[in-house]
Amino acid sequence: MKPEHLPLLKSVSAPAVHPDGSRAVVSVVRPDFDADAYVGQLWEVPVDPALPPRRLTRGFRDTAPDFSPDGRVLAFLRAVPGGKPQLHIVEAAGGEPVPVTDAPLGVSAFAWSPDSRSIVFSARKPEDGRYGTVDGVAAGGEDARLITDYQYRMNGVGYTADKPLQLHIIDVPSLAEEPAVAPAGRALKAVKAAEAAEGGDGDGRLPAVRALTTAPADHDGASFSTDGRAVYFVAALHEVRDNDLVSGIYRIPVEPKGGGGGPEPVSTGSGNTGRLSVGAVRHSRDGRWLYFAAQDIGAAGLDFVARNTALYVMPAAGGDAVRLSDPESTDLGGSGIELRGADGVLVLNNARGTVQLLEFGPGGQRSVVLDDERVVTGAAENAGTLILSFADAETAGDLAVSEGGKLRVLTDFSAPLREAGIIAPQELTFAAADGYPVHGWLVSPAGDGPHPVLLNIHGGPFAQFTGALFDEAQVYAAAGYAVLMCNPRGSAGYGQAHGRAIKERMGTVDMDDVLAFLDGALQKFEGLDGDALGIMGGSYGGYLTAWTISQDHRFKAAIVERGFLDPVSFTGSSDIGWFFGGEYTGRSAEQMAAQSPMARVGQVQTPTLVIHSEEDLRCPVEQGQRYFTALKQLGVEAAFLVFPGENHELSRAGTPHHRRQRFDQILQWWSRHLPTAANPAPAD
Repeated sequence: MKPEHLPLLKSVSAPAVHPDGSRAVVSVVRPDFDADAYVGQLWEVPVDPALPPRRLTRGFRDTAPDFSPDGRVLAFLRAVPGGKPQLHIVEAAGGEPVPVTDAPLGVSAFAWSPDSRSIVFSARKPEDGRYGTVDGVAAGGEDARLITDYQYRMNGVGYTADKPLQLHIIDVPSLAEEPAVAPAGRALKAVKAAEAAEGGDGDGRLPAVRALTTAPADHDGASFSTDGRAVYFVAALHEVRDNDLVSGIYRIPVEPKGGGGGPEPVSTGSGNTGRLSVGAVRHSRDGRWLYFAAQDIGAAGLDFVARNTALYVMPAAGGDAVRLSDPESTDLGGSGIELRGADGVLVLNNARGTVQLLEFGPGGQRSVVLDDERVVTGAAENAGTLILSFADAETAGDLAVSEGGKLRVLTDFSAPLREAGIIAPQELTFAAADGYPVHGWLVSPAGDGPHPVLLNIHGGPFAQFTGALFDEAQVYAAAGYAVLMCNPRGSAGYGQAHGRAIKERMGTVDMDDVLAFLDGALQKFEGLDGDALGIMGGSYGGYLTAWTISQDHRFKAAIVERGFLDPVSFTGSSDIGWFFGGEYTGRSAEQMAAQSPMARVGQVQTPTLVIHSEEDLRCPVEQGQRYFTALKQLGVEAAFLVFPGENHELSRAGTPHHRRQRFDQILQWWSRHLPTAANPAPAD
């Protein structure tokens, strides 16, 4: 795979399974260089092997499909070029999609009511006078913001207090009726007045929208109760919410014409739950149980470091919650909750470089539905048919059906990418100096070598590399580099103790682990050139790269990308700075200095490329600017590559042009310091 092959990297959504179990629909999205955007459509994938998958829609970017419970309508999000995603509906068999929202900042998620007559959706509600709500007032002309809270910005979103995520509800129009025409003049004025009187907004062509929530906070993860009379969601609505990471479950009644009452907190009882950060909630199909996924974040509500997400269940009528999964060994982080059968659920579990699919029942029943080298990215079940989306070493995303405990693959969206060239990773484990096992992979180019070696360190730090297809490793291996990737202590997927091993000890056992993995690979494989080493990483990976080159000088060059480089300035500049650094490094000046790459920058001798994005609010650009400047002042060869208009997600979700340019610049840097036959040194 080369940088020009990015458009072949197709991402596949979680599946929506038709209520009769005969087929699924997914969105397939890819980078497009011509549009310099992400484009994609919905695909219908029959379970019957005699029927091939087919493209169902032809929008610019169609995502997040979901069938109505009666199976007649498919809802999804559609974005036009330069536009925000809006909710659309179409007949389940196909047809012309109909828009049903016109949210100024777009729709982020939605859920059907059990009777298929309503949809609840989440959308950011802009404050009057901001974000284009007043003609002629651009961002630079808006009123000043008076900030009084810690939590006022979010990477990729910007300011949040003036556009909280609110829940809204619409009645789904009939697709059999004649399309509405746009009213004009006196008719338009009358329509707007009538809708305003009912709390709605629009011009009559779209369904009236009713606001369910109004509190100045984000309301997320909405889904209907089984009887359709209420909506469950997750939010932080407690009085001191700005001082902790606590969030809870809320229930709001749904009435036909507004006035249904405000949100009601759902008590999880006095059982074995501490202060929780709830991530997802679902009502079982039989109506008896309420499942939720949450982290126990300690008495102060801030101890988030490597706290695995656990699954809980409680009687829907009220009572104590019971924890179903052991957070010491099971990590449901980032997992939603999908319903299965009358009273069960499906969840995803990070496990040693894979993502398993697990099933739980309310009585503590647990079964592993899928546990192999694959990374499950989504799953859904209807009428006894279980379909899942996954990635592995040969695909960036495909769909499979589970039959008798085995998978039958239904699609092959990554075939063109394999034709371009994919190198299978080799799984490895080496012992650190203290005997601790360090697990990871080698992606090595063809040929006997010796190959220059790139030690690539993941971000997080509570995240994991997997054995699934990884565009970074593929591009570097195609350029002649052997790429080493491991999950040192501090990573996710190996138990809570593994992740918490670096709390107030950053740059200790984690550095030992990545260097032990490097040394183990160099000793095992003669084709790896121990005299031609590079090191690189992003976010926490940028941190550990910068920390390592201040102490180990064998690397010919380094790349420090979007790094957490100075805990002191990070505290006031990052969107998570008010809690993140203190929980990881400790809050005293001595603790921060002892774990700060900036405090040790004077020890660096390695030529370093610093990469950052101008709109990165997670690890702000000042972290990279100050580190680059310090290197220059010390006489260390350094360069600063900065991307306009991008945030912390550049390498994963930046514009296609910038993602290709980033790869090109990285390969140029390595060609100067670690040339290969496929990536030769530049001519003088």
